Amino acid sequence: MTAPTMERLWTVQEVSAFLGVPVGTLYQWRYRRTGPRACRVGRHLRYRPADVRAWLDGQAG
Repeated sequence: MTAPTMERLWTVQEVSAFLGVPVGTLYQWRYRRTGPRACRVGRHLRYRPADVRAWLDGQAG
């Protein structure tokens, strides 16, 4: 029996670099509920890479 493979969660800085937008923009999008879905892990904000990619795919034309 194998354990499920979990992708490492991304930090705000990593998502910022991946999308090419400032960190502040990610926080604004979260406040306005327009950006990729994020979750809190303790006091830290983290993103699932699949959620970020799905959100990005939904932004295309």
